[in-house]
Amino acid sequence: MTAKKYTYGRGKGGPKRRPLPLNKTEALRGISKAGIKRLARRGGVKRLSGLIYEETRGVLKAFLEKVIRDAVFYTDHARRKTVSALDVVYALKRQGRKIYGFGG
Repeated sequence: MTAKKYTYGRGKGGPKRRPLPLNKTEALRGISKAGIKRLARRGGVKRLSGLIYEETRGVLKAFLEKVIRDAVFYTDHARRKTVSALDVVYALKRQGRKIYGFGG
């Protein structure tokens, strides 16, 4: 008798995962100049100084740290390990920023 080769559990060989950034400053580099420019355009800004990109990354980092910290508190309190969209909605509401379309 020949041994059966099972093919499940090996994935389908799709695209490789992106490697994680080595440190936190590289993770903020993932927020491109074009992405920051698109956000500014949505806010009504016509032109941006070259110095604005690093400043925006710093402000965004501080904002996300606060929101994620509060969302993780809600997740821990519910004794879950996965942060849900409602956890983020409640964290934003706690900081005085309402978001529509996600319940809560």
